[in-house]
Amino acid sequence: MENLRIDSSQRPRLKINRTKEIRRVEKTTRRKKHSCRRERDMAVRINAMAVTFVAHALAVIAAIMVLVWSISYRGGLAWEATNKNLIFNLHPVLMLIGFIILGGEAIISYKSLPLEKPVKKLIHLILHAIALALGIFGICAAFKNHNESHIPNLYSLHSWIGIGVISLYGFQWVYSFIVFFFPGGSTNLKSGLLPWHAMLGLFVYILAVGNAALGFLEKLTFLENGGLDKYGSEAFLINFTAIITILFGAFVVLTASAESPSPSPSVSNDDSVDFSYSAI
Repeated sequence: MENLRIDSSQRPRLKINRTKEIRRVEKTTRRKKHSCRRERDMAVRINAMAVTFVAHALAVIAAIMVLVWSISYRGGLAWEATNKNLIFNLHPVLMLIGFIILGGEAIISYKSLPLEKPVKKLIHLILHAIALALGIFGICAAFKNHNESHIPNLYSLHSWIGIGVISLYGFQWVYSFIVFFFPGGSTNLKSGLLPWHAMLGLFVYILAVGNAALGFLEKLTFLENGGLDKYGSEAFLINFTAIITILFGAFVVLTASAESPSPSPSVSNDDSVDFSYSAI
């Protein structure tokens, strides 16, 4: 009888707790719906999947062009060489293919792939990690060339912006890994950081694309001062590679602003925050 009296006395408290839990769930659901509506309002009214086909094509063209320039016009690629220019040739190749293109594909993959969120998040994370690693390697190639050729380092605007971009990119990847992947933050923390995550990601990527174009201009200026024909095939190739790079970056940003395809339903409860407009 005593146990029954205790249970009866606890019933109002249990009922209050259950009511609080129901209200909390309803509040969370309303917040998610509001976030989804806000995302749809912010999205450009085109399908992200359609835009990615153009972006992929531009990525392939840009990769081919920078390889043709570095190998056919500049003599090839090498980490150790008597001709130090071969070491420098690694820099534009790795920064464009590794950093700009793979970084762009990481953004595109999260936005356009009609997969479950945990799968998209993993692809997004891995591609960005590879892009970051190749970007660091590409910067090391430039330093190695300068040091072995007795050229000063970090004297140009291109190099200053480059160091800033790779530092911000690394910071973005590390804190995003901790908050959104492992160990992972709370739902409220993810929701609060998501807009900043997307905004900082696009800012860093746009800055990287602009700096790549600045790098092509800087290298072409050096070559022309050394006697390269201003209207020769190599000069045109460098300029068109920069243009294709800018167009690729523009389509990556357009993809990040477009409407996502409908994802497959996810069975994970850990991904309750919708990251579909996440940029990086």
